[in-house]
Amino acid sequence: MSTIAWIGLGHMGVPMSARLVEAGHTVHGYDIAPACLEAAAAHGVITVGSVAEALEGADACFTSLPMPAHVRSVYDGPDGIWAHAASRTLLLDTSTVDVETSRWCHDESAARGFAFVDSPVSGGTAGAEAHSLTFMLGGEPAALERAKAFTEPMAGAVILCGAATAGIASKLVNNMMLFISMMGVAEGSQLAEQLGLDPAVFWSVANVSSGQSWPQRTWYPVPGVVPTAAANHNFDATFSVDLARKDCSLAVQAGQSTGVHLPAATLALSQLDQLVEEGLGGKDCSLVTRFASPDGTLRGWTP
Repeated sequence: MSTIAWIGLGHMGVPMSARLVEAGHTVHGYDIAPACLEAAAAHGVITVGSVAEALEGADACFTSLPMPAHVRSVYDGPDGIWAHAASRTLLLDTSTVDVETSRWCHDESAARGFAFVDSPVSGGTAGAEAHSLTFMLGGEPAALERAKAFTEPMAGAVILCGAATAGIASKLVNNMMLFISMMGVAEGSQLAEQLGLDPAVFWSVANVSSGQSWPQRTWYPVPGVVPTAAANHNFDATFSVDLARKDCSLAVQAGQSTGVHLPAATLALSQLDQLVEEGLGGKDCSLVTRFASPDGTLRGWTP
């Protein structure tokens, strides 16, 4: 078994690092938030007070952070990963960042003698808790094989996507498709309601028909239909509007830089932008369903 450093113990980091503990690894976890450290400690993670402490004796280091700027700051500087990791430590970033930040991590790691793998995940908190995440890995072949061994305990699937940044590029495209699909689920759920359909019965129809999708199966935005849906909990975040907006904006940005036209993704981003403007960035991204409602209200949501 290995010693693993884990930087970033939020909604994803806690269940992911906990799974590594269950698999027999020693995990040293660090986060700036005391509540996150407490949650991780309850799952057997050895919590520490700095990045440097987390990296002591580490065979691998995972980062799971909200924004590209956080990734850059945690890697660089006198208190960062590059300053304190051993040369043998494999560096893996599971955060969703822009391609340029991921490329920077690869290039700067290589310049310092480290192996880095972009290692984003799909599946959300439900997948993290069920150990069924999809890992999308990008990097040098030897590093990918090492990364596969570290990620498999947390995963339902590990896909070696290719060279540096292939993993994060795959994640950005995948998440863009998710947000577009969520708009379809949102509109379908509300039209079914207004047509008088039983929501559970209609969900069963969609689930075995052409309307089936991951957000339909997991986030269906009507209470009492899907246990994992935020609609059952006043749309408290499983995947927050703020994070969804970040991911969608990165995909739209990638479309602009490559010349690809993304009208549906641009519409999805505009809805997420509006929720943020209304002060709802901390709520679940499935709250975009309110834009399909005839009067902006939803069953299961109390503003």
